[in-house]
Amino acid sequence: MATPQEKLAQSLEVLQNLQNKQGHDTVIQSTDLTRVHRERLTQLGFIREVVKGWYMITPPDEQPGDSTSWYTNYWKFCARYLDERFGDAYCLSAEQSLELHAGNWSVPQQLIVRTSKNITSNTELLYGTSIFVMHSPLPEKAEIKIQRDIRILSLPSSLINCVPTVFTKSPITARTALSLIKDASEILNILLSGGHSKIAGRLAGAFHNIGQDRITNDIVKTMQSAGYDIRQIDPFDQESPVKLSAREQSPYINRIRLMWYSMRDVIIDDFPKPPGIPNDPGKYLKNVEDIFITDAYHSLSIERYLVTPELIERVRRGDWDPKVNEGDKRQKEAMAARGYWQAYQSVLKSVERVLNKENAGIVVEEDHSDWYRELFAPSVISGLLHPSDLAGYRNNQVYIGKSKHVPLNKDALRDAMPELFQLLQKEPEASVRAVLGHFVFVFIHPYMDGNGRMARFLMNVMLASGGYPWTVIPVEERDTYMNSLEKASADQDISEFAKFIAWLVRESLAGRSIAQV
Repeated sequence: MATPQEKLAQSLEVLQNLQNKQGHDTVIQSTDLTRVHRERLTQLGFIREVVKGWYMITPPDEQPGDSTSWYTNYWKFCARYLDERFGDAYCLSAEQSLELHAGNWSVPQQLIVRTSKNITSNTELLYGTSIFVMHSPLPEKAEIKIQRDIRILSLPSSLINCVPTVFTKSPITARTALSLIKDASEILNILLSGGHSKIAGRLAGAFHNIGQDRITNDIVKTMQSAGYDIRQIDPFDQESPVKLSAREQSPYINRIRLMWYSMRDVIIDDFPKPPGIPNDPGKYLKNVEDIFITDAYHSLSIERYLVTPELIERVRRGDWDPKVNEGDKRQKEAMAARGYWQAYQSVLKSVERVLNKENAGIVVEEDHSDWYRELFAPSVISGLLHPSDLAGYRNNQVYIGKSKHVPLNKDALRDAMPELFQLLQKEPEASVRAVLGHFVFVFIHPYMDGNGRMARFLMNVMLASGGYPWTVIPVEERDTYMNSLEKASADQDISEFAKFIAWLVRESLAGRSIAQV
């Protein structure tokens, strides 16, 4: 008789064969497995039921309540689930389609789907998410596109069919999408065919709002020539106009610009006034050196490394030696602590450049790769990481634990990082450089690992550019820190993160830093 281990091995082999057959898919139907294999794999945590008859593959050591696997697999699940249920008789709503065109792949609370089949239903999924399917005629075939195996409305059709409140409730998405239209002809065909004079007036006003007057004029004149009475209105209501280039091919660049423009005033209102570059840079640098143990302990602990002040002190004294001490060689925490020490020394050099009044954005653009290499060099030397891990920006998709936000794909991040540095270089307010520099860095997530530590380094270099003290984010405030970043990333609401950082900076200015070791 087979042992429990042998039975599990059989089930895992079946699961592996299924993945290979489906192209390493993580989504499976109940019919893909026999009941015995399905129940065994579910019981031991290798698969999890999402909705009756549908499962996803999960790591068996994932903790109860951890939503990471679900958010990672969300779009893959929806693509296969919708395809199996509706084939080509569905598409996402205009509003959700617009979000995807604008580069926002965050997991929505409710995904709204249109289908030509006589079905209206709401299907509850994991962690409070759901799919709402409504019976609705579908547009012409030419107005439906496929992205990541999901059927969505084309960009022009999304702009024409979305509800007017999109422009006031999701202005960043709306403006980003509008900026991707290169010529009025892309939308005029649908406007004229449907006789959409009111929508034409709304879109004409929207394009005027982002500085695309050529497209505005073409819409108005063409509709008038066809005999339509068109009235141009600005659907953004109280939103101030923002000039965007229609030549920009990447939605991510304009999205980041728009987030920066819309968020900066909130930060300025919350932040204390900058003290200014200190007259004694040496004293400032000495204070940064002295706070190293505290900073390293909290920054590494935020990333779930089990470090101690004693370990950090050994690293600083040079007592850590993987060539002699086998325990040091094998200890992941020791590698992280040594890497943090080496990176900290590199960041100190960047701070010194900033205190000498070099442009902080240029300094970070030139130096951040050095910080990253130092951060992970010990782990590479010890064999914990492969040398290719020092190559730089990631070449694969990455996900953030328990986050609905999906970081930029590998191609988009190579457009977005130069834009971040440009914004840092042009931004006059140190507080904005610090808060948005940190936020946008983790929003892009350019590395496979180390993004949080790198973002906190960047934040402090930018704080130095305004004379603010080096500010430690305490591990005791990890939940507040992570939740406020999540709200900024998923909802484009920077207020909680700005208030949190401003509070820590005020405490540091008053000599009351709450970070203790």
